[in-house]
Amino acid sequence: MEEISDWVTPLYAGLLGLLLIVLAFNISRYRVGLKISFGDGDHPALKRAIRAHANLTENAPMALILLLAVEAQGFSAATVHALGATLVIGRVLHAFGLSRNEGASAGRAAGILLTWAMILVASALAIYSVILPGRF
Repeated sequence: MEEISDWVTPLYAGLLGLLLIVLAFNISRYRVGLKISFGDGDHPALKRAIRAHANLTENAPMALILLLAVEAQGFSAATVHALGATLVIGRVLHAFGLSRNEGASAGRAAGILLTWAMILVASALAIYSVILPGRF
């Protein structure tokens, strides 16, 4: 049986956990500075900070479940790292792009495309591993 230290997914879960804390801190920073304890006070920067945090919480859990499923099904560490890195880069780009601009931005677009691509590929691999089982 593999040691848990041989698993790759916890690395990406940890990195996304750190990103979640950074985004939550950003919200708190705005709330304290603007003296807004609830809601967004119709303040554009606070609205963007809230959405950047919320978007991570909307997308990361399913992506991490799929990453863990791919890893548990025996796909190579390189495959898991590629998916995990794509996810983390996508989430960082999205958060950065959304934090800087409430409209369309290159960071937001690239971030969501990377995230969706990771979820799509990981979903396909997870399904494939059940329909056509074997070592990868």
